[in-house]
Amino acid sequence: MSLPPPSPDSASSSDKDVPLSDAQTFEQELAAIERSLTGLKERYMQVQQDEQTQAQLQEHQKQLKQQIQRSPSPALKAELTQLQTQLDALEVKLESRLFSWGSLREPFWQIVRFGGLGLVVGWSIALAVLQSPNPSPQPPLLAPQSSQREPGD
Repeated sequence: MSLPPPSPDSASSSDKDVPLSDAQTFEQELAAIERSLTGLKERYMQVQQDEQTQAQLQEHQKQLKQQIQRSPSPALKAELTQLQTQLDALEVKLESRLFSWGSLREPFWQIVRFGGLGLVVGWSIALAVLQSPNPSPQPPLLAPQSSQREPGD
């Protein structure tokens, strides 16, 4: 099925389509950026809430330790252990938010790129050194003989 040749009117309408597709592309990219920003705001709010919770749990932990020093009891020790477990889980959660694959992606690929470049350069230098002719050994210099005085001098 062949298409009819473009008419002069259709050529002008195709010129209008180019900016429209650029506008659509821009709108799609803008929407993606807005979604990314919304996700970033949500993660930031979660991190703030987790930090507040961590501060509250640490304060409660200090109070429990003081109570245990005054009057040790198994119930307080069990609560302190449970509190420590919650703090550890919260700390891991906060750290995982700070160090995600997304934040480490660019440095990782830079290391791979420049490390690979270093290997290629190193191999090239080693190959060049191994293929270069060795200088021919020079004959050893004769050591000057000690001058012996002849009798009569």
